[in-house]
Amino acid sequence: MPELPEVETVRRGLQPHLEGQRILRAEARRPDLRWPLPPDLVQVLTGARVTALRRRSKYLLADLDRGGTVLMHLGMSGRMLVEGAGLAGFHRDPSVLARHDHVVLTTEAGTTITFNDARRFGMVDLIREGASHPLLDHLGPEPFDDAFTPAYLALRFANRRVPVKQALLDQRIVAGLGNIYVSEALHRAGIDPRRAAGRIGAARLAALAGHVRDVLSDAIAAGGSSLRDHRQASGELGYFQHSFRVYDREGQPCPAPGCSGAIRRIVQSGRSSFFCPVCQR
Repeated sequence: MPELPEVETVRRGLQPHLEGQRILRAEARRPDLRWPLPPDLVQVLTGARVTALRRRSKYLLADLDRGGTVLMHLGMSGRMLVEGAGLAGFHRDPSVLARHDHVVLTTEAGTTITFNDARRFGMVDLIREGASHPLLDHLGPEPFDDAFTPAYLALRFANRRVPVKQALLDQRIVAGLGNIYVSEALHRAGIDPRRAAGRIGAARLAALAGHVRDVLSDAIAAGGSSLRDHRQASGELGYFQHSFRVYDREGQPCPAPGCSGAIRRIVQSGRSSFFCPVCQR
């Protein structure tokens, strides 16, 4: 499932082609994805101008000039495809079948933006003007927000016996982190994913907060990680997977300078954790 860097990469790819554009035509080619589409989705979108394209956690949000916001999640296999005249750098992978094109938008510039989702675990919903949405209400601060500080982590981790890996995956504590980037950040910080969150000192929490931001920034710059389904809006693969230090590297030598360890895989709360038992403590 896409994490913050993949969704941010898609947002940045879509932004020049959607933000500020009026939607001349909207199509909903099926009544549902993971959940039913809003029955008035086409009516609301047709003729609306997108005033801003934002990201919150792992969600895309398109604000409309007539009020309200379109909320989108890519799910397991969702892709946003951009096609149109003058988009020579964009291409459609022939393996992405048109029968999985579920929501299609045509802008006044002649660009077509398609939500394609083979497994239909994605979602599209409407947030009415002045309303909130239950999928967003519980979210903690973004890793790049000023509120995400070592002091904030210390407050949220205080007296917690839960493993730090599990705490960082809790979207109520910090929004947007997933399995890949938590594993990578913990390795950079030298923290064992099994360590109790409440037993990490102030200096190590400061390092951890910085490494969370750094690994996310590096991944965004690399276009995200393409392990199975992720593609940038241009159709290109992300390539941060080539920079993984621990994720999916079980049995390989630890890349930390001077470390003699090998990467180990364990299961925590049903998810794989990759770490070095020598240099992560």
